[in-house]
Amino acid sequence: MFNLNALVRTNIRTLKPYSSARDEFKGEANIFLDANENSLGSPLVKWYNRYPDPLQLKVKEKIAFIKKIPVDQIFLGNGSDEAIDLLYRCFCEPGIDEVVIFPPTYGMYEVSANINNVKLNRVPLTEQFQLDLEALEQAIKPSTKIIWICSPNNPTGNSIDKEAIEMILNNFDGLVVIDEAYINFSRQKSWLSDLQDYPNLVVLQTLSKAWGLAGIRLGMAFASSEIIGYLNKVKPPYNISEPVQELAIKALDEIGQVNDMIVILVNERQNLVTSLLQQKEVLKIYPSDANFLLVKFKDALGLYKYFVDQGIVVRDRSNVLLCEGCLRITVGTPQENSKLLESLNSFNQ
Repeated sequence: MFNLNALVRTNIRTLKPYSSARDEFKGEANIFLDANENSLGSPLVKWYNRYPDPLQLKVKEKIAFIKKIPVDQIFLGNGSDEAIDLLYRCFCEPGIDEVVIFPPTYGMYEVSANINNVKLNRVPLTEQFQLDLEALEQAIKPSTKIIWICSPNNPTGNSIDKEAIEMILNNFDGLVVIDEAYINFSRQKSWLSDLQDYPNLVVLQTLSKAWGLAGIRLGMAFASSEIIGYLNKVKPPYNISEPVQELAIKALDEIGQVNDMIVILVNERQNLVTSLLQQKEVLKIYPSDANFLLVKFKDALGLYKYFVDQGIVVRDRSNVLLCEGCLRITVGTPQENSKLLESLNSFNQ
């Protein structure tokens, strides 16, 4: 049975978090003399001399309305990477606890494990890029605290079977983290609606992909209020800057425009598949629920270098498990996709 108090590190459970000036003050005021800010302003905008809301409540209220998730079940981080790191720091005892990943997958799960001195157990995906539940059962130990699942998966692009994830959620007593960075491009339903059924579920999302805001670095974690409480306890006091909060609030008002962009990118994804299938250099295109394609080429490395010479940068995944001979190609604008195809044509000649 899932027991959050038994899962969290003892020093985190008893930690008294840093209390900032803005944490202690509640209400409205006109004169702020509590945080040792520069009262004269800044060289930029007047209000940037003030510390930002440490809990980003206005941003979270917008997200809560869109996602239909309570504010106290939302954590905002400096990209999803901050949430990934904090989950390790809250729930994995360095040098003792372990986690499971399913390669090929997002590289930061491994990087953060190494930074936090947490043993990483790899359970490779099947040739169909799905979970191997029998191998997973063998990999889970009493010290296993987190299972990381990326769906749609990066770099393969496919969604992970819902039934397999349900099996894990129902039988694993640690945290199950589902990274949905690319969920907006998929026909699969988000796991957000299942949070109330699984106290061990954490869902990661981001504004970097469908929302087109990679430059502001704003990631989201959704979980029980208890899990979110621990993340807030450990995070830096002011982890999301005032400009980022302002830009996020403006962007979150433009959900119609974002939905329009998603439609365009999904259509461009299909157009790119159709065009690539006509190229003799292409051996296989893997099904994608993301804004990129994993494509197997006859000469992936040679083509990668040729693209670079043409001023086109794709991601070489040919040295990644199960992705041998593959390049990962982000779906660009119609003009960028045309240029890519033109360069591929000239490489073939």
